[in-house]
Amino acid sequence: MNDNNVMNALGQRQTFPLHGTDPIRLAMLGMVEGNGHPYSWSAMFNGYDEEQMAACPYAGIPAYLNKEPKATLQIKGARVTHIWTDNPQDAEHVARASRVPHIVERPEDVIGQVDAVIIATDKGHEHVERCRPFIEAGLPVFVDKPLVDNEADLRTFIRWVAEGKPILSSSSMRYCKEYMPFHLSTNNLGQIRFATITTPKSWERYGIHALEGIYPILGPGFQSARNTGSQDRNIVHFKHACGADVVVAAVSDMYGSFGALQLCGTQDHAMVSMKDSFYSFKAQLQAFINYLRTGERPFPFLETVELMKMVIAGIRSRDEGGREVLLEEIQEI
Repeated sequence: MNDNNVMNALGQRQTFPLHGTDPIRLAMLGMVEGNGHPYSWSAMFNGYDEEQMAACPYAGIPAYLNKEPKATLQIKGARVTHIWTDNPQDAEHVARASRVPHIVERPEDVIGQVDAVIIATDKGHEHVERCRPFIEAGLPVFVDKPLVDNEADLRTFIRWVAEGKPILSSSSMRYCKEYMPFHLSTNNLGQIRFATITTPKSWERYGIHALEGIYPILGPGFQSARNTGSQDRNIVHFKHACGADVVVAAVSDMYGSFGALQLCGTQDHAMVSMKDSFYSFKAQLQAFINYLRTGERPFPFLETVELMKMVIAGIRSRDEGGREVLLEEIQEI
């Protein structure tokens, strides 16, 4: 398959839809420090035990789960039936808290037992090997953000998708309800000339939250990145084909400013913040279930390719002393 055919294949409809599977059986796989998705994501399918969930090491998870009406908490038509975590003790507690009936000793043990898998870790450099057994087995895979953080792994995922492997990855910030009006239109702002968005933690693991928060607003066309910050304080200036300059800040301890978005146009401006994590996570997971049912992607995989180039360009620029890195330098094939 030549380069053009590979890139064309990325937008094609998949052929795997799970029309007759009800409920869809999911495996929740992997858990790394600083990321409690197996607790919350499993609960969004299975419900949860309030007493057990109260002991979740991520206090924000029971806090936002407890705010949700039980009648509307769960995603219909799918259940997390199997779990594996890097630390076996974590799996035992998640299973009790989020009502997962089966704990497996190895992630590969779910093959033949489930209809799809969720890789619930956010270290991009691990995702090729975490996903490989399931992709080779033909199972649909949802991968937590970021899909990758390096060029070689991006090429591997592009090849898999071009071969028709059902793979989906996103940040929950794509589904942030506070940003949704700007997905529909920014006409009242005039032409966007400048935008900013913020996130705590590292560029490698959390930069994608900020990037995917703003990407559906401006759309494809990001051209270059210049990271003038440091490992703990990433300040990344992106240029977009529409003429907008976008500054993304990922500062390690900036927990009070997660998802603060500013849009500045020729006629008006807007400022808004992400406030409802539960809504974003649930909408993100619902999009995966819809993908499994229909084979229709919620957004083109080419958008994920561009977003991963943005992540990689931010790392490369920082490592090269703030050089402006063109996204076209990062080769897909």
